[in-house]
Amino acid sequence: MSRWLVLLALAGCASAPSADLAPGEHPAPGSTEANLWMVMDRVEMQLQASGQVVRDPALDAYLVEIVCRLEPEHCRNVRIYVVDVPYFNASMAPNGVMQVWTGLLLRTENEAQLAFVLSHELAHYVRRHSLQRWIDVQNKANAASIFALVTSAAGIGYAGDIGALAALASIMAFSRDQEREADALGLQRAVEAGYEPHEGARIWRALRAEQAASGTGEGFVFLSTHPGVDERIRTLEAAARAVPDAADRTLAAERLAGVTAPYLDEWLGDELTRGAPGESEVLLDRLLERRREPSLIQFYRGELYRRRGAPGDLDRAVSAYEAAIASDPTAARAHRGLGQVLIRQGDDARARAALERYLELVPDAPDRLMIEEQIKRTR
Repeated sequence: MSRWLVLLALAGCASAPSADLAPGEHPAPGSTEANLWMVMDRVEMQLQASGQVVRDPALDAYLVEIVCRLEPEHCRNVRIYVVDVPYFNASMAPNGVMQVWTGLLLRTENEAQLAFVLSHELAHYVRRHSLQRWIDVQNKANAASIFALVTSAAGIGYAGDIGALAALASIMAFSRDQEREADALGLQRAVEAGYEPHEGARIWRALRAEQAASGTGEGFVFLSTHPGVDERIRTLEAAARAVPDAADRTLAAERLAGVTAPYLDEWLGDELTRGAPGESEVLLDRLLERRREPSLIQFYRGELYRRRGAPGDLDRAVSAYEAAIASDPTAARAHRGLGQVLIRQGDDARARAALERYLELVPDAPDRLMIEEQIKRTR
C-alpha cells in the first residue's frame, strides 16, 4: 500500500459538501476533498504507466463525444481511459478520471446502452458521491480497518500499477441509495441527450442472464455493491415507460460496432481467459444474435466448448467450428480447432483434413511442427 494512501486513510473526519460539483470547480486547498483529489491524481499517473490502457485516439474521441453529449458543462474536466480488463465495469473518480473497461465495451450492444452506463458514472461524479463515501468510511472505521480493506482489495486479481485504484474503488463502493440516485440522474441525462430510454434496462437484463449462468448466482463481483439487478431493471423500465415517445431516439449500434471492431478478436480471447464459461457462453450467444462477425464468434464458441470439456461439449465445439468455417472458409484457427477436437473424438480422417487445411491457409504457422506431428499420428 502506498504511503500517501495510508496518510489519507489516517486523515480526520469531515463533513461532505451538499452541493453538486460545479463545472471546472476545484476543492479548497487542504480540504478532505483536495486530499482525495491529490490521491487520485497520483493514482491516475500509475494508471497511465500501467500498460493496461488502450491507446486509440479514435476510440478515445468517440467516448469523449458521448460524455460531452451527456454532460456538456463537465466534459472538459473528464479524462477517459479505456482499460484492458475483461469485466463489465466503468468508474468515475472525484478528480475527473473515468475508467471504461474493455469488458463493458464488448457487452454493450449499442451506443445508447453505453451512454446509460457512462451517464450513471457521471452522475456519481457530479453528485460528489466518492467524497461522501470516503468521508463516511473515515467516520465509521478506524485507520487499521481501512488499511485492511485496501490491502485486501489490492489482492483481488488485477496485477500491476492499477491495483491501488482497484483497492480505493473497493473501499469507496457507493451506497445503494447513491446508486439509485445515479440511476435516476443518469437516465434523465441520457434521455435529455436523445438516447433510447429502454436500453438502460436492456443492458441490465443481459447482465442478469450472465449472472444466472455463472453457476454460483453471483456473476460479476461489482454487482454486489449495486441495488439488486431485478430492482434496477424494474425501476429503469418504469422510468423509461414514463418518457414520451420520440422518433429521433438514438441507438447507434453501427457506430459502436465500428469503433470497437478492431478489438473484437482480442477482447473475445480475453473473455475466455476469465474462466467463467457459463457467463461467456451467454455473452457469445448474445453476440451471435447481433450477427456481428459470425465466423469469429463461432470460433470462440468452439474454443469455449473445447476448453470446458463438459458432457456434450466436444460435439458442440465441432458444430461451432464448422459454423465458423461455413461463414468464412478461410478461418484458419477454426480449421485447427476442429482438427484437434476431431482427434479427441477419434475421427482421424476428418481431423487430418482439417489440420492440413489449416497449414495450407497459414504456411508459416508458428505451431507448424506440432500440427505436422498431429497429422502424422492420424495416418
